[in-house]
Amino acid sequence: MTLKLDSTVDTIAPMSDALRRLAARGQVRRFRKGAILIEEGEAGDTLFILLAGRLRAFASASNGREITYGIYGPGEYLGELSLDGGVRSASVAAVEPAVCAVVTRETVRRHILDCPEFALELLTKVIRRTRAATLSARNLALNDVYGRLKQLLESLGQRRPDGARVIDERLTHRELAQRLGCSREMVSRVMKDLADGGYVRQEGALLVLPTPLPPRW
Repeated sequence: MTLKLDSTVDTIAPMSDALRRLAARGQVRRFRKGAILIEEGEAGDTLFILLAGRLRAFASASNGREITYGIYGPGEYLGELSLDGGVRSASVAAVEPAVCAVVTRETVRRHILDCPEFALELLTKVIRRTRAATLSARNLALNDVYGRLKQLLESLGQRRPDGARVIDERLTHRELAQRLGCSREMVSRVMKDLADGGYVRQEGALLVLPTPLPPRW
């Protein structure tokens, strides 16, 4: 069905005017939790604009190990790297029930002709994700597991007036391990040590970092 960007979607999915107009050219699709939207290595020519829910971009190995590249919320879009006609560079799954506007490569091409400013927006997005991928590769190569965990927790934490950092995204040790490219057991061991040292604590659904994390573990 054709997408109708009503006031509810406007509230759920803030986005630029150029992206909103592209979404209006797409088709609404709804995905259950756990559904695979994109599979790494497959051919594809569609862009997924997320209107509600959360999506996870990841890669997996033959032994079942996975690494998470990112978690994306409303207003983000995924699949842009396949717009060159190449295969998908990562898999994407729904972390929770999600709603997307799905647009084809040809639709994106026509939209850029009608709305040239979106070309710069798309290029900026690709550059930012390339920088993030470069930083991730650097961290995997140069930082140990604790260094990567410290950086991730600090980047997710929102600072409170009392100086503590609060993470409102509920993350299991398995999900943290997937983001860090290590084992769940290693994450559990480090998190237990941090909790014993008073560096992290759980407050209901919130993970709180009351003091700065130590430089080394």
